[in-house]
Amino acid sequence: MRIAIVAKQLGSGYSDAIRKGGEQASAELGKVQMIFTGPSTPTAEGQIEVLNTLIAQQVNAIAVAANDPDALVPTLKRAMQRGIKVISFDSAVSPEGRIVHLAPSSDALVGETCLQLAQAAAPGGKGKIAILSASATATNQNAWIAAMQSALPRHPDLQLVATVYGDDLSDKSYREALALLKRFPDLAVIVAPTSIGIVAAAKAIEDEHLTGKVFVTGLGLPSELLGHINAGSVKSFALWNPIDLGYSAVTLATHLARGAKTGPGATVPLGRIGSVTFDQAGTGPMSKPFIFDGANTAEFAKIF
Repeated sequence: MRIAIVAKQLGSGYSDAIRKGGEQASAELGKVQMIFTGPSTPTAEGQIEVLNTLIAQQVNAIAVAANDPDALVPTLKRAMQRGIKVISFDSAVSPEGRIVHLAPSSDALVGETCLQLAQAAAPGGKGKIAILSASATATNQNAWIAAMQSALPRHPDLQLVATVYGDDLSDKSYREALALLKRFPDLAVIVAPTSIGIVAAAKAIEDEHLTGKVFVTGLGLPSELLGHINAGSVKSFALWNPIDLGYSAVTLATHLARGAKTGPGATVPLGRIGSVTFDQAGTGPMSKPFIFDGANTAEFAKIF
């Protein structure tokens, strides 16, 4: 059984952690070969190239974290027409391009958690916040931003003043963070629900000598944020365990390739993670986000 995992981009700590979890699942499931691949830059065009190669190789299943929800659909439809089981994970493909989507958490929980962390970071628990996202087409980012906007009325002391996009590129995210700091000199918190953006924003704050005045929170990797926790630009942040996400994606894709039926209302086992139940849109959450801070980041930084 050959199960392909298509990451948004190769070479990041986040994708490396997903790969590690996928390797654990393939070893546990038995007779499963995981093919871990992805483009060198986070583009839909790069993923389409990779997907065409996998279709030609006639893999049994593909799990993809989409750089664009719609651009991949024609290619993934072709994969399914050839008998390949297709799921998306982390960042969703539009429903017509996959069987189900494995979300790392629920959008509502991620949005609420990000605002709670922003309020905890803001001096006095109030002030202006800005969002530094990945690309404008990233489905997971847009869903989390929408959830944050929906949750804002429950946080009246926070004022969202801008949303900007760093395209999950370190240099562009850094420049966007600098621009926010100059545009809003009274900014309290930058919320970056992206592992690349949160690091870039923390570096920008430290380089501008604004540590202790402006803070960063959002979603990130402990190994990449430990230094910024120690420096004081980040008080706390959140993430699901990407090792578990890779493990769950391979497990789910393998079950489908082996004939498991799934769809709205179905529950599928995920090994050590438990199980996932899919809603009417064919989306199922893996788990709640986990909060990292000065007390536990060093411990988890040794893992991912």
